[in-house]
Amino acid sequence: MLIVKKFGGTSVGNAERIFNVARRCIEDYNKGNDVVVVLSAMGKYTDELIDKAKEINEKPPKREMDMLFTIGEQMSVALMAMAMDKLGVRAISLNAFQVAMHTTSQYGNARLKRIDTERIRHELEDRKIVLVTGFQGINKYDDYTTLGRGGSDTTAVALAAALHADACEIYTDVDGVYTADPRLVKNAKKLDEITYDEMLDLATLGAGVLHNRSVEMAKKYGVQLVVRSSLNNNEGTVVKEDVNVERMLISGVALDREADRISVIGLKDEPGMAFKLFDVLAKKHINVDVILQSIGRHNTKDISFTVADTQADEALKALQANKARLNYQDISLKKDVAKLSIVGAGMMSNPGVAAKMFESLYNAGVNINMISTSEIRVTVLINEADSEKAIQAVHDAFMAED
Repeated sequence: MLIVKKFGGTSVGNAERIFNVARRCIEDYNKGNDVVVVLSAMGKYTDELIDKAKEINEKPPKREMDMLFTIGEQMSVALMAMAMDKLGVRAISLNAFQVAMHTTSQYGNARLKRIDTERIRHELEDRKIVLVTGFQGINKYDDYTTLGRGGSDTTAVALAAALHADACEIYTDVDGVYTADPRLVKNAKKLDEITYDEMLDLATLGAGVLHNRSVEMAKKYGVQLVVRSSLNNNEGTVVKEDVNVERMLISGVALDREADRISVIGLKDEPGMAFKLFDVLAKKHINVDVILQSIGRHNTKDISFTVADTQADEALKALQANKARLNYQDISLKKDVAKLSIVGAGMMSNPGVAAKMFESLYNAGVNINMISTSEIRVTVLINEADSEKAIQAVHDAFMAED
């Protein structure tokens, strides 16, 4: 068997944990399996690099940030190779250049295009454990790029797809996918399995267990994922196309406190204005989520939408630079908001799910600012100060009866 394993930053946060991960990988290796391991930077090292950069330049160039960020993963794989060597197993660390992992040219949020697997296969044939840097690639200019926060998950799934791996295991500091973040909701339940579509929505909406692009890629290439803890041997959660168990009404509740709301006031109420507005953002590669357009009045309309906190200032700057084209009256940015979402394929055949969610928020005294829905999710924008009591109230409403 060929197994791809990915370990997050907390899993390799210190020497003891590095040796713990090394032993877990060696267990599979000693069974005769080929093992490829993808690692994130140790602990909070990426955050430390951000702090170091801002000591020098408050708004550092994105290219140079990517150059800096890649240090973290290279440290992890090199130290892991040293640990495995001490344990008597041959291993080799490879970075994005050595693999090579080709990406688009967008610094800070690049997308993988293709992976050259020849070097990895050669090292596997030589019976080595192959350790690959997560989160990074190289573009057409031979510059380092990074895949966005959480991008090591995407690296692992992409490698599993390119190598036609038999298994792809994602190890984190929790032992699977829960109905809500167990650090916020004490009675959150671990799921045995979940569909790609449900996991994709949960990941996109702030669940924090898997990177949404990794789930998207797993679905596209049919890579079955298992999410489990690096700190114990508990069975994890399987992410796959279909689940055979009786469906719960919802699979999970997600909270995203890294969302900001932008409101564009006084746009002309005429065809093409929404296109012009979101075209400006699309050209800057800014992702927009919840959108609310007011009913036109006095030949004008207002459009509000959410963006990631990391892109809010860039979005505001782009819209201000295009004020003459958009001809709006005013623009505002609100940062103290949060997105709360329920996700589940079961809601497609159960009317009244949204009403139940809204009732639970009303009973908890939580005001709703914006609403967005799809076949398998309902998302509301609320005040960030209400976020923890809101997620608990909604989780209790749906999970108490299961």
